[in-house]
Amino acid sequence: MPTIIPFPARYSAFALCVLGLVACLALVLVSPHLWLAWIGVAAFAVLTGTGVHDLRQARHAILRNYPVIGHLRFLLEFIRPEIRQYFIESDAEAAPFSRAQRSLVYQRAKGEPDNRPFGTQLNVSAAGYEWINHSMQPTKLTGHDFRIVIGGTPQPADANLAQVCTQPYSASVFNISAMSFGALSANAILALNQGAKMGGFAHDTGEGSISQHHRVHGGDLIWEIGSGYFGCRNDDGTFNAERFTANARDPQVKMIEIKLSQGAKPGHGGVLPAAKVTPEIAAARGVPVGVDCVSPSSHSAFSTPTEMMHFVAKLRELSGGKPTGFKFCLGHPWEWFGIVKAMQATGITPDFIVVDGAEGGTGAAPVEFSDHVGAPLQEGLLLVHNTLIGVNLRHRIKIGCAAKVITAFDVARMMALGADWCNAARGFMMALGCIQAQSCHTGHCPTGVTTQDPVRQQALVVPTKADRVRNFHRSTLHALQELVQAAGLDHPQQITAHHIVRRISDTEVRLLSNLVMQVQPGALLGPLDNQHTVFRTYWPLASAQSFQPVTQGPHGLLAAGFAMAA
Repeated sequence: MPTIIPFPARYSAFALCVLGLVACLALVLVSPHLWLAWIGVAAFAVLTGTGVHDLRQARHAILRNYPVIGHLRFLLEFIRPEIRQYFIESDAEAAPFSRAQRSLVYQRAKGEPDNRPFGTQLNVSAAGYEWINHSMQPTKLTGHDFRIVIGGTPQPADANLAQVCTQPYSASVFNISAMSFGALSANAILALNQGAKMGGFAHDTGEGSISQHHRVHGGDLIWEIGSGYFGCRNDDGTFNAERFTANARDPQVKMIEIKLSQGAKPGHGGVLPAAKVTPEIAAARGVPVGVDCVSPSSHSAFSTPTEMMHFVAKLRELSGGKPTGFKFCLGHPWEWFGIVKAMQATGITPDFIVVDGAEGGTGAAPVEFSDHVGAPLQEGLLLVHNTLIGVNLRHRIKIGCAAKVITAFDVARMMALGADWCNAARGFMMALGCIQAQSCHTGHCPTGVTTQDPVRQQALVVPTKADRVRNFHRSTLHALQELVQAAGLDHPQQITAHHIVRRISDTEVRLLSNLVMQVQPGALLGPLDNQHTVFRTYWPLASAQSFQPVTQGPHGLLAAGFAMAA
C-alpha cells in the first residue's frame, strides 16, 4: 500500500493564496465586469508569486519552510522596538533612557508642568537608590543661572604667556555636549545653537568642526578638535595652524577642546562614507566632496604626554588665549597619570578637562565598544578629580563631564563626585523631538534630528525646537536651584559626596563620601604607601615621555584592577 505523505500545515497560507487566485480567476471568467474579482486576482497573484519566490530563494530558511506567512515574522520583528517602547516597557526601564526620563525632558522642553502626583514611582528600598540630604534651614536664591569661570586660574610665576589663558569664559553649569553636523541634521544644529544663544549656554561643535549652520544664530561655541583636525587640517590630514587660527579667533568660539576619545567608542576611529560627504559637510570639515572622511584612532600632532601638553599650549596661544583643554574617556590609568606627570614636568596645564563616560552615546558604534570598552563616568570622574587634588593642580583645572545626564539630580550627583559642570547630548536631542527610535545611523530618523535627508529635516521646525532647547535648559537649572536651596547651599559647586546618600541593602545606607575614593591635597607628591591601590599600582608605571607603561612583567602588567570605591 503506497505511503501517503500528509500536506505540510506550514504551507497552508501559500495553498490558500493559490486557491484564492484560482477562485478569483474563475469569478472573472464568470463575471468579467466585477471589479472586486479583478482586485482579488491582483492581490492573490502577488501573494502567490511571493510564495513561489519564497520557496525558491536560498537566503531565509524561515521563508522556505513557511512561504508567505513567514513574512509576518519579519514584520513583527521590525516593529518590535516600537511595540515594546509604547506598550510593554515600564516607566523606569532604561533602554538606554526610560520612559520616565524621556517624558520629563519632553515636558520641560514644551514648558509643561513636570510635577508628579501621588509620590515617587521609584523603589526607595532597592539597593542603589540615592537621595540628597536636605537642610532644616533652606536657602533662598534669586536665580538659577549658575555659572563657573573656565580659564584664567593661577599659573606658576615663571609661566610664559603661551601657557596662560587670557580670555576666560563664564560658562553655564549645563551645556550641549559634542554632536557634529553630519551626525545631526542642519536643522538640528540650527535649533540647538539658537536655543543656546537664547538661554546663554554653550554648544559643543563635535569633531565635525564649525559648519555654516553653527554660525547663523551666534550661540557660544566650544570647538572640538578631533584626530581628523576637521576645520584645521592639511590635505594629508595633519594639523594646520593657520586654518586653526582663522576659526579659533572667531569671537563666537569661546573654548577649544581636544578630543582624545569619546565614551561610546573610545580607542576607535571613524569613517564617514564618501556618499555621505556632502558639499556642506565637506566645507565644514575641510575635506573633498564624495571622498571617505577618516577620523584616525589617535592624534598625529603629538605622541607623548609631554608633546600633548605643548600642543595644548600651542592651541591656546594660536586661539588668542582662549580656554583650551581636552576630552577623554578613561582607559589605561597609567596613560592618564602620564598626562598629569607631563603637566608637572612642563608647568603647562589645560584650562579644563571633560570626562566622558562609557555610557555615552554616539550615532553608531560597534556593540563591543558600546558595551565593554572604557570606564563609566563615575569611575573616570573620580580618578581624574582625585588625581588632580593629589598633585595640587585641581584649582587650576576645571572638570566637565558627560554621559546620560538628564535631570537636575544627575547634575548634582556629578558635581558631588568632582565635576564643575555637566554636558548633555541625548537630553538635548530629546528636547529637539528625538523619540529614541535608535535609527540614528540609518539616515531615516523619524523626527529629522539625525538625518541629512532634506525632506525628513523639514519635520524639525527650527524656531519651535530652539524654544524647546532653551526651555529644557532653563527648567533643568530651575530644578537644580530648588535642590541647592533644599540642601541649604548657595551654588551647586558646594554639593559634595557628603550630601548624597546611597542605599546598600534593605537595612543599610551610607554617605557617598564613605563609598568613593577621596584623596587628600598633595598626597601623591610623597610616598604612596597609604594611597588607593590604583595609585600604588599604576602611578609608578606612568611616564611623561610615553603613553606606554614604564615596566612590564613576563605576563603583562603586574597589577591588580582598579576600583574607585574606598
